[in-house]
Amino acid sequence: MLQPGFEGTTAPDWLRRRLADGLGGVALFARNIEHPDQVRDLVAALKAENPRVIVAIDEEGGDVTRLEAATGSSRPGNLALGVVDDLDLTEAVARGIGHDLAAVGVTLDYAPDADVNSNPDNPVIGVRSFGADPHLVARHTAAWVRGLQSAGVAACAKHFPGHGDTSVDSHQDLPTVSGSAGHIAATALPPFRAAIDAGVRAIMTGHLLVPAYDPEAPATMSPRVLIETLRQELGFTGLIVTDGIEMRAVAARYGLAGAAVRALAAGADAICVGGGHAGEATVELLRTAIVEAVRAGDLAADRLADAAGRVSELAGWTVAATAAAARTGDREADEPAGLLAARRALRITGTGLPLTGAPHVVELAPALHEAIDRGTPWGLAEPLGRLRPDRTVARLYAGDLEDPGRLTRDALTPANGRPLVVVVRDAHRHAWMTSALDHLLTHRPDAVVVELGVPGPNGAVHGAAYIATHGGARVCAEAAAEALVTG
Repeated sequence: MLQPGFEGTTAPDWLRRRLADGLGGVALFARNIEHPDQVRDLVAALKAENPRVIVAIDEEGGDVTRLEAATGSSRPGNLALGVVDDLDLTEAVARGIGHDLAAVGVTLDYAPDADVNSNPDNPVIGVRSFGADPHLVARHTAAWVRGLQSAGVAACAKHFPGHGDTSVDSHQDLPTVSGSAGHIAATALPPFRAAIDAGVRAIMTGHLLVPAYDPEAPATMSPRVLIETLRQELGFTGLIVTDGIEMRAVAARYGLAGAAVRALAAGADAICVGGGHAGEATVELLRTAIVEAVRAGDLAADRLADAAGRVSELAGWTVAATAAAARTGDREADEPAGLLAARRALRITGTGLPLTGAPHVVELAPALHEAIDRGTPWGLAEPLGRLRPDRTVARLYAGDLEDPGRLTRDALTPANGRPLVVVVRDAHRHAWMTSALDHLLTHRPDAVVVELGVPGPNGAVHGAAYIATHGGARVCAEAAAEALVTG
């Protein structure tokens, strides 16, 4: 029932031993990935010890990528797909991700994100959501599930019962989802219902306090959420896996071991363990805690048997689905879908494109949330540089602007007599960024603004032109760079 992470790009001895002894799952992170051949060899070594091991990864496309963490994703995230609102395109993008994962042996993808981003200031969901309309999110969640699973990789809709209407990142603390049960059922649950109807094989819990369901226990540890709502009301019969059990929303309150035992007792079937707690010591800690909880009567043995049965059922599905997809898959047809989707997701207002002359690019860079791998590149400067090698670049962070002259020196002065392009990311959520943007546009109202996150709720900011990409993935920036150069 454990799906632990580990360090390194080869299978450590301790992990091989655990797999041979019956460990049922492994989670891959960017730290385990160098290139596809290496990942394929790594997974082959894992399966040599346990042919039915579930090999999981967090590959949403867009901001949250593991296979392409070193380069940025070649596929846009959910918000861009929701803006285009073409179900066939969403399905094709997900199928392409599934083909990439199946090619290296991954069998479970912690995706799609089925959250409805009803709070525009959400610090961790944002462009990972298909949008703020529950019905749009529902139909694209189902399309994403169909596309991924057609490639033989199990999908995992997350973060049940919905992380969209929150203002706290569960990596940092425990968010509270307000509203009545009826309101949540109408706004947050439709995408999960759609995923279940589409045959999703797994659902991931969110570390969320939902007082309408349970005023005391987070959803991951609440039988009212996992059994009464997800199993009984929604009729889900597949695998329930937790979000990372090391996340501070639950680990800070219960400890790793306490959180894992409570989650299993509440109805979870598998425990995702990643973050900075990868290694044999963590696996042994959790295993010992589970055994002791059974002996103490705090965790029923038949609850473990039920969970183990669901893990085994998913493992069997992945073996059969991988073989079936290998016989029928058409990978070539999916290759252009990522860039096509990114281009179609662009929304451009104003005038002044294409640019004439060598542009000066100013990137106002926020701190990124923990679901995004720290090594994942983002920004417009690199893809624009391939089309306009004469462009110049300045990247500024919040701390840089404590120097009152920094914007003049690094942004305005170098752009004298040249096009100025200002790149922002979720500008409406960051007061320092909106202030800097207002300052730049006061001096350069002819500047072009490129938003690589969620556009502000009040529409486009002023400027000669405004480009909303609806995502910060590499492919979204490539599409924006094309628009700057070609119009």
